[in-house]
Amino acid sequence: MGFLIRLAITAIALWITTLIVPGVEVTGRNGTNTALTLIVVALIFGVVNAVLKPVIKVFGCVFYLLTLGLFALVVNALLFLLTDWIARQLHLPFHVDGFWAAFWGAIVMAVVSWLISVVVPDRLERP
Repeated sequence: MGFLIRLAITAIALWITTLIVPGVEVTGRNGTNTALTLIVVALIFGVVNAVLKPVIKVFGCVFYLLTLGLFALVVNALLFLLTDWIARQLHLPFHVDGFWAAFWGAIVMAVVSWLISVVVPDRLERP
């Protein structure tokens, strides 16, 4: 259940990002197609972050220290661009228009995901 909640949170954050950040867009034919695209892209984004981000943190720890963590913003933007590339390979109607759109898109995604996660618990607590 926690996985599905995280996936929904990421998909909603991605949708909000497409509304706020110019250059990040989903061009589905209809509402259902757009929603499915958002879910699949959210899944891709989650897998990319789960697999690559820990490896990048280990090998790039010097850059994280030298930039006081600001290097993480660049890494997140590049991972967002990688998500765009994978989505294009799968012929999904998702597009990120360059580094700066990915940079701001990754920041908006992180903030919106965090805000939604504060309100919605990952797991349903049982009494």
